[in-house]
Amino acid sequence: MLKHRLGLALCTLVVLGLSGCQTTPPAGITPLHGFQVERYQGHWYELARLDHRFEHGLQAVSADYSARGDGSLRVVNRGYDPGCRCWREAVGRAWFTGARDVASLRVSFFRPFYGGYFVAALDPAYRWAVVVGPNKNYLWLLERDPQPLAAARQALLAVAARLGVRPDQLIWVPVQITP
Repeated sequence: MLKHRLGLALCTLVVLGLSGCQTTPPAGITPLHGFQVERYQGHWYELARLDHRFEHGLQAVSADYSARGDGSLRVVNRGYDPGCRCWREAVGRAWFTGARDVASLRVSFFRPFYGGYFVAALDPAYRWAVVVGPNKNYLWLLERDPQPLAAARQALLAVAARLGVRPDQLIWVPVQITP
């Protein structure tokens, strides 16, 4: 009986875990075509996001993307946690779900589980980006500069609004660390 319950629990966890492995964009989201991953690589600052538990309360959040030899990307997300006065870092890997010029990827920080990563809008100069996760509850506004120009901020907010996100729903990430 115990063996049966453990088996059922394991199966349930696997099914729930795999249901989070979404690699198709959420309804209404079209990943950017003409994407140039070489230009996207590098350091990005998280200006704002929809709140979620794995980044809750973090400050000075950034993401770094770099090429791996197998065609995937190395992803390093980092943020300061004022509660423990320490940096938190997650290292993952991203793969394209199709053509490399379409900004549709799957990202994993905890194999074998992964989620969708879709660049929904991108500045032509690759200075800012709007990224949506496996569903519309995950949205990030990224910038190359931690103190973007007002025009960049307005462009990011306009894209978020087109995606149905109101400014008051966003968590604006403190760039400076506060104790």
